[in-house]
Amino acid sequence: MQMKKILKRVLIVFLILIAIIIAIPFLFKGKIISMVKAELNKNVNAKIEFDDIDISLIRHFPRLAVAIEDLSVVNLAPFEGDTLVSVRKIDMAMNLMSAIKGDHIEIYKVNIEQPRVHAIINKEGLANWDISKPSEDSSATETADTTSSNLQLDLQKYSIEDGYVVYNDQEGDMILIVNDLDHEGSGDFTLDNFVLNTHTTIGGINFSMGIVPYLVNTKASLDADINIDNKTSTYSFKTDQLKLNNLQLATEGFVKMVDPAINMDIKFNAPSTKFKDLLSLVPAVFLQDFNDIKTDGKASFEGYVKGDYTDNSLPAFGIQMQVKDGFFQYPDLPKPVKNIQLALNVANPGGDADQTVINLSQAHLEFDQSPIDLRMLIKTPVSDMYLDAAAKTNLDLSKINQFVKLDQGTALQGLLDADIQAKGHMSSIEQEKYDQFYAAGAIKLQQMLYKSKDYPGGVKINTFSMLFNPKNVKVSELSGNYLGTNFKANGELDNLLAYVFKNKALEGKLSVSADQLDLDKFMATGSESTPQKTTETAPSPDGPFVVPNNLDFTLNANVDKVHYDKLDLTNLSGALKLKDETVYMQDIKANGLEGNIKINGTYSTKESKTTPDINLSYDVQNLDIQKTFLAFNTVQKLMPIAQFLSGKISSSLKMEGKLGEDMSPILNTLSGDGTLFLIQGVLKKFEPVDQLASQLNISQLKDISVRDIKNYFAFENGRVTVNPFRIKTNGLDILVGGSHGFDQSLDYTLQLNVPRSVIGSQGNAFINNLASQAKSKGVPVNISDSVHLQVAMGGNILKPSIKTDLRETTNALADNLKNQATAMVQEKVEESKKALQDSLNQVKKEVGNAVKDQIKDQLLGKKDTDSTKTTENSKDKVEKTLNNTLKGLLNKKKNTADTSKSK
Repeated sequence: MQMKKILKRVLIVFLILIAIIIAIPFLFKGKIISMVKAELNKNVNAKIEFDDIDISLIRHFPRLAVAIEDLSVVNLAPFEGDTLVSVRKIDMAMNLMSAIKGDHIEIYKVNIEQPRVHAIINKEGLANWDISKPSEDSSATETADTTSSNLQLDLQKYSIEDGYVVYNDQEGDMILIVNDLDHEGSGDFTLDNFVLNTHTTIGGINFSMGIVPYLVNTKASLDADINIDNKTSTYSFKTDQLKLNNLQLATEGFVKMVDPAINMDIKFNAPSTKFKDLLSLVPAVFLQDFNDIKTDGKASFEGYVKGDYTDNSLPAFGIQMQVKDGFFQYPDLPKPVKNIQLALNVANPGGDADQTVINLSQAHLEFDQSPIDLRMLIKTPVSDMYLDAAAKTNLDLSKINQFVKLDQGTALQGLLDADIQAKGHMSSIEQEKYDQFYAAGAIKLQQMLYKSKDYPGGVKINTFSMLFNPKNVKVSELSGNYLGTNFKANGELDNLLAYVFKNKALEGKLSVSADQLDLDKFMATGSESTPQKTTETAPSPDGPFVVPNNLDFTLNANVDKVHYDKLDLTNLSGALKLKDETVYMQDIKANGLEGNIKINGTYSTKESKTTPDINLSYDVQNLDIQKTFLAFNTVQKLMPIAQFLSGKISSSLKMEGKLGEDMSPILNTLSGDGTLFLIQGVLKKFEPVDQLASQLNISQLKDISVRDIKNYFAFENGRVTVNPFRIKTNGLDILVGGSHGFDQSLDYTLQLNVPRSVIGSQGNAFINNLASQAKSKGVPVNISDSVHLQVAMGGNILKPSIKTDLRETTNALADNLKNQATAMVQEKVEESKKALQDSLNQVKKEVGNAVKDQIKDQLLGKKDTDSTKTTENSKDKVEKTLNNTLKGLLNKKKNTADTSKSK
C-alpha cells in the first residue's frame, strides 16, 4: 500500500514536470521575444526583423532552447534597402533560471543556419556594416555597452552551417565571395585567456582585385587553434593545416583589435615546391582527373600582411608566385602543355590602395608548336590606372582537346590569331588625349565552332576581327550563325580597356543584320521546346533579363524575319540603346499581322531586378483583329471583344507598368490610354449582343457589320474605360460606352434607336410591355416608328446580364434633345452677334472712306455739289449695308422658328 502511494506521488511529480516543460515556453515566450527585439534594435541604425522565436525545454534539455527564425538586417541610407545579413535560424542554448529571472541571460551554445552576409564599402568609403548608433556620451560608451545589456555569453561552443559571404570593396576594387561555409569553434569564453579550437571548410572562394582573379571557385579548409587574450584583444595562431584546393599552406601571426584600427602581422607560404600543387588553383585543371595528371617543374608561393587596417588605410601586403619549367599532361591525352613560366608579384607598402602594384612580368606556355605569351604591369589602379600590357598567340583551337580535358559534349574548333599592345594612363583615353596613349594590334578569329551541353546546336563564328588603336577598338567584321540565325555586324567600342580594367561603362555602337530570328529558341519557350498548356506558363527559373549597369551602348538592328510564339514579323528595324540599366527602344518598326507596327519605349531593371519597369508607346496600322488577339495576351485583356470580331484595326497606345519573372505583364500594375480605329469588321457570336438580339427578336444584331469607328480608351487598376462611340449598321443606331475589367467583367450602357420595322412580334411585345410598365408608374410613353432603348450590360463576357429600360432611355433622350436645342440656340445667337459685328465694322469702314473722299475733294478744289454727292452716296451704302444685315438676321430667326415647328 505504501509503495502504491509512493508510485502515485512520483507519477504526479513526473506529470507536473512534463506540464512545466510544456508550459514554460508559452509562459515566457512573450517576455523573451520582447527582450530579444529590444536587444537587437537598441543601438542599431538598421531595420531588424524576424518571423518567430521557437522556445523549447526539450531540444537542449535541461537548458532552455531559443531559436530566432528568418532574421534579417536591412540597411538604411546610404545603403537603403540592401540586406546586410539574413539568417535562416539562430539556435541558442540558455540557462533556464537566468531566462526566468531576466537579469542576465546566460548563453552556452549558438548554432547559425544559412547566414547570408553582404558587406559593402562604397566608392565614398562608407561601410554598410557600420550600423551602430553613436553614443551621446562617448566617454561612457564602453560602460553603457557592458551594463545595459541583459545578455551574457558563457559560450562553450558555436557553429555556422551553409554560410554565404560577400565582401565588396568598391573603393579598393576588391571583391571576395565565400560559398558553402561551414565553421565550428569550442572554448571557454568566460576566461580572459583561452584556446579556441576551430574547424572550417569552404566549398568555393572567389577573390579578385582589379582585373586580376587570384582565386576562382577554390575549395578551402582550415584547422586552427587560436590563442585568445581578451584583456588585450589579441588573437594569435600558427598552423600548417590551411589548404586551397591541393595547395597546402603554413601560416602564423596575430590579429589585435586596437580601436579604431586592426593591427595584424600574418605570414604564409607553401612548404611544397611541387608545380602540381600550385596548378590545382586553376579550376579547369583541378576539376578534371587532377590526381592522375603528370607534372614537373618547380613553384613557390608566399605572402604577408602587416600593419594597421582602418577605415582609411590598408596594411602592407605582398604576394609572390613563381613557376619554372612547368609541365603537365593528362594520362589519356596525347600531348602535354609544356614550358610553363610564370612570375607574378603583387605589392603594397601600406596605407593607400592606390599604391598597389601588380606585375605579371612573365606568363608563357606552349600547346605543341603554338605559344601563348602575356605580360602586364598595373600601377595606381584607383586614381589613374597605368597599364603596360601585351598578349600574343597563334592558336588552333581544334587541338585544345589534345592537351586539356573539356567537359563531356564540348567541341571547339577555329583559328585564333592575336597580337595586341597597350601602354599609358587611362585618363588619356577618358580625356581624349590619344597621342599620350599607345594601343595597337589586332585579334582575329576564323571558322570558330563551339558546342557544349548548354549550347548543343553550337555557336559558329565565321569571321571576327578587332583592330586596336588609342581612340577605340573597331569591330571591322563579325559574321556567324546561332540557333539558325545568320548574322553580320560591325561597329566600334570606344573604351574597351577602361571597361575591362576599371569596370567603366562600355561605350560604343554596333550595327547588326540577320536573316531570321526565332525567339522561341532563344528564350527556350514555344511549341517546339515546351508542350502547349491550358494553364499559365510557369515563371522562368532564370528570371527577367537584367540590364547591365556598365553599358552605354547602341545596337542598330535589321532582321528580315522574326518569330515569337504566335507572332511573325518581317522587315524588323530599329535601335536599342542600353544605358543606366535601361533598354531604350527607338523607332522599332516591322510588318506583321497583315499590317504595320511601330514601337518606342523603355525596359528598365534599375529599380527592380525581379519586376522590370516598362514604358511603351505603340502605333499600329491595319492589323488583322483575330491574329492580333491571338498573338498578344495584353490585347486579350484590354480588348476581349476582339475574339468575336473579325476585320482590321489601327490603334495608338501608351502603356506603363511592370513585368513579372516570366517577362509577362503584371496586369494590376498596367496603366495607360489610347485610341482605336476599327476600319472594318464583323461581330459574331458575342454573347452579350446575341442575348439582346434574342430578347428584342432583332436578327440584325447577331451579325453586326461595322466600319470607321473611332473611340478613346484608358486603363488602370485592372479596368478599361471606353468613351462613348456610335455604331450605325443595318438601320440601327447604337451608342456604346462603359468599362470592362481584365477579369472579363462588364459594365456597359447601350443606347439604341431601333426602327419598329426590324423588330419581330416577340420584340414588339417586349417593347409594349416596357411601355406599359412605364405608364403604370406615371410616365407617359408614346412609341413611334422608332424605339429608343437603354440597355445596361453587366456580368462577364461569357455570362452577361442584360437589363433593358424604356423609361430611362426616354428621359435620357429628352434631356439630350433639350441639350441639343440649347446648344443650337446658343450657336444661332453667336452667329447673329458675329454677323452684326461684321456689318458694323463694314459701316464704319464705309463712313470712314466717305469722310476721306470728302476731305480729298475739298483739298483738290472740287465743287460742293460733288462733295455732297459723294456724302449722299456713302449714306446710301451705309443704309444698304444695315438693311441687308437686319434682313439676314430676321430671315435666319424665321427659318429657325419654322424648322423647330416642323420638328
